Amino acid sequence: MKTEKHIRSSVTPPYKGTGSFIHVVAWGILLGLPFFFTGGESQTVTVGSYLRSVIVPFSFMIVFYVNYFVLIDRFLFSKHGWKFFLSNVLLIAAAMLFVHAFMELFPKIEGRHPHPEREWQDIVGFFIINSMLYLLVAGLSVAIKMTNSWYATESARREQEKSRAEAELQNLKSQLNPHFLFNTLNNIYSLIAFSPEKAQEAVHDLSRLLRYVLYESSQDFVPLEKEMDFIRNYVELMRIRLPQHVELQTDVVLSSSDIYVAPLLFISLIENAFKHGVSNSKPSFIHISVRQEGGRIICSIRNSYFPKNTEQDKSGSGIGLQNLCRRLELLYPSRHIFTYGQQGDVYNCILELQS
Repeated sequence: MKTEKHIRSSVTPPYKGTGSFIHVVAWGILLGLPFFFTGGESQTVTVGSYLRSVIVPFSFMIVFYVNYFVLIDRFLFSKHGWKFFLSNVLLIAAAMLFVHAFMELFPKIEGRHPHPEREWQDIVGFFIINSMLYLLVAGLSVAIKMTNSWYATESARREQEKSRAEAELQNLKSQLNPHFLFNTLNNIYSLIAFSPEKAQEAVHDLSRLLRYVLYESSQDFVPLEKEMDFIRNYVELMRIRLPQHVELQTDVVLSSSDIYVAPLLFISLIENAFKHGVSNSKPSFIHISVRQEGGRIICSIRNSYFPKNTEQDKSGSGIGLQNLCRRLELLYPSRHIFTYGQQGDVYNCILELQS
């Protein structure tokens, strides 16, 4: 027997607006730190002391956002790595010179004594240590930008996949409806020759089926109860033309009325059972069982097997199973198990869905 299982994973993008909120909170905390680390009246924050405390974080912010909004898009994403690197060297050098000049000149502006002159080794050490910090800030900007870009690309890709899947589902439904109608009309046509009364009754039953196909199956999901009513009506329509030697059993057990299922999901399996499970001369049987176990729906079909000649068969029976397999992939990824195959003269088919 053949078994099909389908598993799909997905990536959930971050909520829109979360990134901007995190930026505001992070920089707000960083620029507000001087207010948190002062205590007592002698340590009140003045404009001068605050500016001295935040000048370095402010320069970090400039390096971060110049990379985030300008350099990464213009150079890195455009595959001009050397321009990106050179631009960052110039940007970081300018930021460090700005901080150094501010620290040297600000005491004079405040009327305080300037810092004592430092050795050139101290100045070189200052630039080396701070250049590493600025590089880390630039690297953080690149990491965040690339992560956001990946999420945006992934989100767009999944939206395209969703649109394609919806279009494909509509196409599959449009294939299924004519296929179902074609097979049913074939059965009614065969009745006309030997039992016009039964054919008339079958046309009446067909009208009820078509009402469901036209008005209910356009929805993405329908109550399982309605789908089972459709299956019962279809089985009764098919029963009209069955010979006496065919044993037909249906067993539907539903424990809840709030379970939904994709419409016309089981009809292809039942069509195939009637098509390949009935012989005009030999004893035949079709056993159909649909039961609900909690959130699981299990459809089991067992029938005698009399395969038709595929070259002479013009009903297009292969369309139904191909259609079903693809719809299961799209509608129930990782939530279905479809097992089918021949064992001797018996054909078994089990479809299990997790609602």
